[in-house]
This record gives sequence, structure tokens and C-alpha cells, in this order.
Amino acid sequence: MNGVTILYEDEEIFVINKNSGLSVQGGANVKHSIDVDFAEEIGQKIFLVHRLDKDTAGLMILAKTQVAASKWTKLISSKAVKKEYIAICAGTIEPKKGIICEKIVQHGEEKKAVTHYEVEKEIETECGKLSQIRLLLETGRMHQIRIHLAKNSCPIAGDDQHGNFKLNKQLKKFLGIKKLLLASVKLTVPMQSHTKQSQNQVFEIPLPDYMCF
Repeated sequence: MNGVTILYEDEEIFVINKNSGLSVQGGANVKHSIDVDFAEEIGQKIFLVHRLDKDTAGLMILAKTQVAASKWTKLISSKAVKKEYIAICAGTIEPKKGIICEKIVQHGEEKKAVTHYEVEKEIETECGKLSQIRLLLETGRMHQIRIHLAKNSCPIAGDDQHGNFKLNKQLKKFLGIKKLLLASVKLTVPMQSHTKQSQNQVFEIPLPDYMCF
């Protein structure tokens, strides 16, 4: 389907690269979603084992069966699957490498949230400094990266929900930034969990063109 590229397939899973702007799960007012459109295109039901925000691009795992979905959901929850992201943020964060441990409220309840980060480079622009930050999730709360960075005065460029709205308008006007600059760029997957291979497999993609500065 438009917006989805299959990078890997075996008897249990797909690893895909999804475009920004594509919903993962269907629902009210959702015209196109991976769980509906992609399933129709390949001619079989697929099962979600984790999610990406509609506006986040990048790598995802999809399961082919309910049994596989149960296994891979547990693998992701146990941190056996490592998920790395790149964000382009407005401003910078100190120190340049560290761990953000700040609880996030979900459904009225405070939940532990842990994000490892490292600033890879800083870019001077007419709208001020932008930082390219690599992030590794230890927990997987909804909007975790977006909330953690915003709370540390380093909001993701183009984030109209948690970010700096006034600055986003300037970034759009002067730099043409119209999307959330966040992508899932690397998955380290324990292939020995369902095959006889003894080593992890790494899936990695380059940044989308609109995130390259």
C-alpha cells in the first residue's frame, strides 16, 4: 500500500517502514490505516504488537498470527526488542547525553517512563538552534519521546500537540517544516526467539528527506 514498505518477512512477522501521516490503527474518522489497508493488500489479517503515532515515520513490527502477536508483544514489553528514534528538536538539551526518568500520566494514572538520549549534532538556523537527538526507549508510553523532550525545553520540531506552537509557525514559514520531525530508525530484533539463529538482527533506515538538515 502507499506509505508502507516491507523490509523483512518470515513465518511470524513483517518489519515495515511506514510514512509519516499514516495511521497504524483504524477508527472513527480514519480513512486509511495499516491494520485495514495493508491487511487487505497482502490478503491476510495482521496483528499490531506495538504502535507508532500517525505523524511518526519509520520502523514497525507486525505479526501474522495471534500466537505470533502474543509472543512479540511480550518480547517488546520485556525490552528484548530495542527501538531507536531520531528527533529534530528546537533548542538543545543538557547534558548532551543522559536518561530522562519522568513519569507520564496516562488515563489518569502516573506511569514510569524512561528515555535514553544523545545529541548527535546541532544545526544553526535562522529560527535558532536545532538539535538532532538519538533516543532509545526503555518504556513505551504514549507520546513518551514527545512529552519527555518538551518537558526538558527541547520540543520536537513540528509537534503541534506537545511542542512550541509559536516556534513551529516560524519553522514552517522559514524552513518549510510541516511535519513532526520524529522517526523510528533502528530496530534490534532477537531473531533467536523464533528461529535457530543465535544473533540479533538489526533493521536500520536513513532519515526521511524532510528531516535532513
